[in-house]
Amino acid sequence: MKETINLFTLENKKMKDMFPFSRYLVSFMLLVSLVGLCDGGAGIIQKKVDLRITNDLGTGENINVQCKSKDDDLGAHLLTPGQYFEFRFRPNFWGTTLYFCRFWWGNESHWFDIYDQDRDTTRCDSQCWWMVGPVGPCLLDRNFGIYDLCQNWNDDEHNDSKYLEGSEN
Repeated sequence: MKETINLFTLENKKMKDMFPFSRYLVSFMLLVSLVGLCDGGAGIIQKKVDLRITNDLGTGENINVQCKSKDDDLGAHLLTPGQYFEFRFRPNFWGTTLYFCRFWWGNESHWFDIYDQDRDTTRCDSQCWWMVGPVGPCLLDRNFGIYDLCQNWNDDEHNDSKYLEGSEN
């Protein structure tokens, strides 16, 4: 049995002598890959998205905002004119991340898919900033620095859907 152990030890030593730095090289490459993935570089982990919603009603009114995803309810927030609500998240690997928000002020109540990964990945990448006005939200066009990518409310699509459940005051 000692001969077998010595033979194994001898073979292992030969491998170490042949590739003295291979163990370190593999460890280094693995570390670099993991850092790249965690930083949102090329890979399966997406970059974090910074999403901002600003009250731009233009009427001097406050606006209530409540945003949700399938897994998270971010709670209700009251925004005074010009004030914003901001949150960060990491889109999922499958490309199905969706955040929807209800907006209400005065006698108005609307909802909108504030982040749809399929729609927004190329439009706003890691910075999705919205100005919400009476006719709907407008996304910041980072190429021109203006909020000109305007959308209509989603109200007619799912008027009595699960999207609005639990969003009452």
